Amino acid sequence: MSDISQARAELDRLGESLRAQLVELITELTPGADLDLLFLDEPGIVDWHEPLKYRYSADSFRGERADVPAAELVRRAEAQLTTAGWQVTETRETGATERTVVTGTRDGNTIEIQVGEHTPTVYYSGHTPAMALQAVSTFEWPDPVKTAETVTPGHVLCYECDGLGWCPECGGRGWLPDAAKGRVKCPECHQERVCPICRGAGELAISQLSPYQRGYYPQLREGE
Repeated sequence: MSDISQARAELDRLGESLRAQLVELITELTPGADLDLLFLDEPGIVDWHEPLKYRYSADSFRGERADVPAAELVRRAEAQLTTAGWQVTETRETGATERTVVTGTRDGNTIEIQVGEHTPTVYYSGHTPAMALQAVSTFEWPDPVKTAETVTPGHVLCYECDGLGWCPECGGRGWLPDAAKGRVKCPECHQERVCPICRGAGELAISQLSPYQRGYYPQLREGE
């Protein structure tokens, strides 16, 4: 098994473990919550630098603590996580929102339970560690869809992409590498991937060129 397939298998295992623990907590602490709303089906991208990193995550799943005091729910949450082998910490937040945040960590997984002092709503969040699931590959520019030898009669190579057809800025990826964000939307094609002038054809019909566009082709100037 390759390192990449091993990484996916491990991430899936961690995702299943995370979901199982969240289900136990939700069922015990806030029974009656709709577990169909606990979405942990596929890992999502959390780091767009190469290689992309993925993780399973659940954000702000809601349950109701009914008549159970906030302090008692916090105690139960900590006890349940501790018994299951999680490292547990507690943080109290005051001010406009008075709440206690119980955080559990195990095998790189993290679970947070937010219990408000003056609201019955309990929020659950959790995520696996971020892992690379694809090997880094060097980008190769695609072959042009038209060349000087294959351009259609009555047409000229697109002045923007010179026959490439794909966006000449990003090469058809729809994005560009970025040091800070990992990837940014291509400013030329805006993720449409094809050349914005010829729309992927690689060529333009001479009869449809505007006077401005004809200026790119000295051979089409009047008198030549």
